[in-house]
Amino acid sequence: MARIAFIGMGIMGGPMARHLADAGHEVVGVANAQAVQKLVERGGRGAANVREAVTGADVVITMVPDSPDVESVALGSEGIYANVAPGTLHIDCSTIRPDTARALAVAGAASGVQVVDAPVSGGESGAIEGTLSIMVGGEPDAVARATPYLEIVGKTIVHVGPAGSGQTVKAANQLIVAGTIELVAEALVLVEAYGVDPRAAFTVLAGGLAGNAILDRKGAAMIDRHFAPGFRVDLHHKDMGIVLAAAREAAVAIPLGERVAQLMASLRAQGHGGLDHSALLLQVEEASGTR
Repeated sequence: MARIAFIGMGIMGGPMARHLADAGHEVVGVANAQAVQKLVERGGRGAANVREAVTGADVVITMVPDSPDVESVALGSEGIYANVAPGTLHIDCSTIRPDTARALAVAGAASGVQVVDAPVSGGESGAIEGTLSIMVGGEPDAVARATPYLEIVGKTIVHVGPAGSGQTVKAANQLIVAGTIELVAEALVLVEAYGVDPRAAFTVLAGGLAGNAILDRKGAAMIDRHFAPGFRVDLHHKDMGIVLAAAREAAVAIPLGERVAQLMASLRAQGHGGLDHSALLLQVEEASGTR
């Protein structure tokens, strides 16, 4: 069993940390008091800061909101790389820019730390159920070390390439998810406009070529206009910024992605950043005059 420092135990990170504790690992968490208490109830413990948490750790897992947040906890005199022993493994499960992930791998190597980028997909339900899909970037030996821990929190773990590759695939994931939510929202407004029972419509759509995880996991809540956050608009807005930047860097055209990014930004600007990203439905309703 390993000593694992887990930094960032929010909607996604909290369940992941608890799964690792349930598996018998010694998990030391850095988060708010409520999240730490939930970890303590499962046999883990809390730490006052990053330095305290990572000192003596075999593995450090980070799950924080954005690129600057990962850099803040990884770098500097109080950060991960300055306070762990050579040979420590850093698994970053945050969703950040691919170029930041590559830079972190270089910085970690300079301190003798093996770094892998391992962003996850599956939302809050996937984190709770331990069925996340995890796209992993890094050197093969580091990925091999990380895999047993990732298998505790995820169901599909794939090594997709060198450092930064996991984040590139996650950007593609977020592009597909945002676009699919928008199309499901448009389909919902369309069938309702004709007086069709949306639950019946979604049932048959889910069984055909139009079937997708958004229909399965979020369709009922969208019909009921329940937008309690499983993944907040604020975060998906951030992720679409990563998508657009990656596309520009590679000179790739993503016309539909650009439009969905605009809709996500508009939804956030209207004060809905705390809602679930399926609240893109509100934009469709407003444009259709049904809201």
